Amino acid sequence: MADTALPSPAMLPPSDSDLLLPPSDSDLLLPPTDAPTPEAAARTPNLPDTPASAADPETPFSGAATASDADVSAVAPLYAAAVDDADDDGINDPSGAARKHMTLAPPAPPTKKSKKKGGNCVWTRPNSRKGKKKAKPPGHAVAGGAGASGGGRPRPSCGEDEFLLTPAPRLAAERNDDGPELPVLLSRVYKSEKIEVSEDRLTAGSTKGYRMIRATRGIASGAWYFEVKVMHLGSSGATRLGWATNKADIQTPVGCDSFGFSYRSVDGSKVYKAWRDKYADEGYGEGDVLGFYISLPQGELYEPKQPDLVKYKGMPFHAQGLKDEKKAPDPVPGSEIVYFKNGVCQGTAFEDIPGGRYYPAASMYSLPDEPNCEVRFNFGPDFTFFPEDFAGRPVPRPMSEVPYQAYELKSEGPAENGNAEKAG
Repeated sequence: MADTALPSPAMLPPSDSDLLLPPSDSDLLLPPTDAPTPEAAARTPNLPDTPASAADPETPFSGAATASDADVSAVAPLYAAAVDDADDDGINDPSGAARKHMTLAPPAPPTKKSKKKGGNCVWTRPNSRKGKKKAKPPGHAVAGGAGASGGGRPRPSCGEDEFLLTPAPRLAAERNDDGPELPVLLSRVYKSEKIEVSEDRLTAGSTKGYRMIRATRGIASGAWYFEVKVMHLGSSGATRLGWATNKADIQTPVGCDSFGFSYRSVDGSKVYKAWRDKYADEGYGEGDVLGFYISLPQGELYEPKQPDLVKYKGMPFHAQGLKDEKKAPDPVPGSEIVYFKNGVCQGTAFEDIPGGRYYPAASMYSLPDEPNCEVRFNFGPDFTFFPEDFAGRPVPRPMSEVPYQAYELKSEGPAENGNAEKAG
């Protein structure tokens, strides 16, 4: 094919649009013709009619002159250079008519993709193990069950009331610990494992830790009395003797919490809530006999409700209402605790004590390399130093007369979801 010279810019008519706009694809690729062929008509886009007139000065005009018999390969470099200089926003009709103008919408801005934490890397680990916060269970949900968080003691719902269930795994041992044919003795169940008890269950001793042991029976009203003799104290021994309720912690000495009142051997002080106060003029030692007096006038009116023994899901539990469990006992008006040493009254130690069921209790301590610090209880009725005068106080009864109280297992457990479980 013969080389064809490209048309010079001087051959083009002086049109503003031709000077500004580069030739279109149709001008470069399609041969000029007087009438559009069917194939060209099919390729021509169907655009709305936009007349080019002076009334619409913004409409571009097409007076383009195309190069005849031009080599497409030779024209392509010129077209590429023209595209770099200006953008063509029009479409030329291959018939040579005026170009129709089409406005293109600007491209949408690129959207920012959210970066996921860690991406798609399977090796990344979360920075924290803390998971989503769990919704709080409803108030009637059973703690430790499927609807509770954190575990703990079960609290089945019983209508609008809630109960705190404390497992009673030692129920069989508690029943064997006391009975209607037995006198008042030291408990083999309600004691620290560090405390040793004699065969007759009246003598207790310990060298490891300052722990507690209490009697099998307690009282909630009236005036009562018992004695304790210090059998062995030693050079490093110490005791705290007195009264404690069934809520006292047996792994602590008597008087360490709000559920016990003790008489201390070292300096004769009194102890309540782990606070020592001046009481007697001097302490007591080996061979001394201590007397323990308590008076609770109408104390049954102030005693907190004792937990019921129920069977829940085949297991024994002590059930107590949450309101009763959280409420602090009211003090008993006119109540009093007095200590005696060898029959001599040491004065009033505590007054207006909280209501509750009080048990005789003792705590012993000595160094591990020395013999046990031992004390022996006497629940009556034959006392070594029974006071002849109580200075106008009610005359007490011996603790040996406290009646036996059997554990009653209720036939129904607390209702859960409206259904009570029958005990077998």
